[in-house]
Amino acid sequence: MTQPRITVWNEYRHEHENPAVRAIYPQGIHQAIADGLGANGLGEVRTATLDEPEHGLTGNVLDSTDVLVWWGHKAHGAVSDEVVDRVVARVLDGMGLIVLHSGHFSKVFKRLMGTGCDLKWREATDKERLWVVNPAHPIAQGVGEYLELPAEEMYGEHFDIPTPDELIFVSWFTGGEVFRSGCTFTRGSGKIFYFRPGHETYPTYHHEGVLRVIANGARWAAPTASAPRAFGNRAPLEPLPERV
Repeated sequence: MTQPRITVWNEYRHEHENPAVRAIYPQGIHQAIADGLGANGLGEVRTATLDEPEHGLTGNVLDSTDVLVWWGHKAHGAVSDEVVDRVVARVLDGMGLIVLHSGHFSKVFKRLMGTGCDLKWREATDKERLWVVNPAHPIAQGVGEYLELPAEEMYGEHFDIPTPDELIFVSWFTGGEVFRSGCTFTRGSGKIFYFRPGHETYPTYHHEGVLRVIANGARWAAPTASAPRAFGNRAPLEPLPERV
């Protein structure tokens, strides 16, 4: 099977501005994720960041991307609408999209969901336990009953998203909240996976289980052969009777 061509996108702002984040991710969150994908057998991986020309997501880059992994947090508004339009169009045409953690508030995800995508949050000392509620799903393979993160930012319900096509993970936090932390959606011909963990001040993207889930998600979201989408005025397939 041909490996999916993956682009990992990251704002790459926290790592420059916050020494604590830089200590955890000296080469950036994007590189930690890319390295994790490589360790899970995915070799066609490149990275792109916000401050590159066209945010690193030119038409040529997206046309040669099967799965786009998106991490954003403090600079959602800095992403140009032109690039957002380009990404959304590619998803509708079949490119897979994995949205991580605070990417729930990105322009791309909100556009594709059509809702506010808001939630409750708390950055403290919560432990997170991500329970697998769909053990037969390919994204959950090799994970076990749950993933446990000793410290993470809390996200709590209500999560203002459409009802997911599939729910794979539900998180519980020490403070008592729960959250739909692994959700899939289909938009056009594209498959989308939202995965909750990954606040920048925690070493979440060094966690073997988290990286396995992202790799599983990339394999699942990769395009498959399907009928092309066709719209607009069409000639009939069969002869039509003349109009009277």
